[in-house]
Amino acid sequence: MPWQPSDRLLAAKPEIPTGNAVMRLEDADDISQIRDLLEVSFPGFGEADLVDNLRRDGDLVLSLVAEDDGIVIGHTAFSRLWVEGEGAPFPAVALAPLAVYPEYQQHGVATRLVREAHACLAARGETLSVVVGEPAYYGRFGYSNKRAARFISEYQSPYLMALSFGAAPWEGRLAYAPAFAALSANDPIQDHD
Repeated sequence: MPWQPSDRLLAAKPEIPTGNAVMRLEDADDISQIRDLLEVSFPGFGEADLVDNLRRDGDLVLSLVAEDDGIVIGHTAFSRLWVEGEGAPFPAVALAPLAVYPEYQQHGVATRLVREAHACLAARGETLSVVVGEPAYYGRFGYSNKRAARFISEYQSPYLMALSFGAAPWEGRLAYAPAFAALSANDPIQDHD
């Protein structure tokens, strides 16, 4: 007989609305839904404009959506980032943004998006990902400030973290895609689960 949760457990934890959520690459039909999600998830239009501009400029390396019953409920994007130093610039990726509609948060949607994205990036040969975000949250995926501490960046702070999938530089200047320049200094890169 398969395991069945007790009635006590069912009463304590309501049904998770994301059981049928599918993680997949974005397609052209998702663009307006992604923008709507980002406008709801972040103050202002900075992150929504960022993703539109990254897409327009061809700097999106990976854009994944979580879809539930035909609706985009979550999204994450990874854009091209360069580590400049001695020798040729080294290709890396920047995670920004990560968003899930509030009613779908705390159900693992963002976690699934990040884990799927990391697996896809590693399979494509990417070896370094950088994020600016909450250390306690992104630390569970393996991101650390220690890994990013020697990078030169306008975002250098305890919130700048990196994760390696393979051999990658430990120092150099991080050169973000041009679309990041449009974000104001008062509108830091944020991510929401």
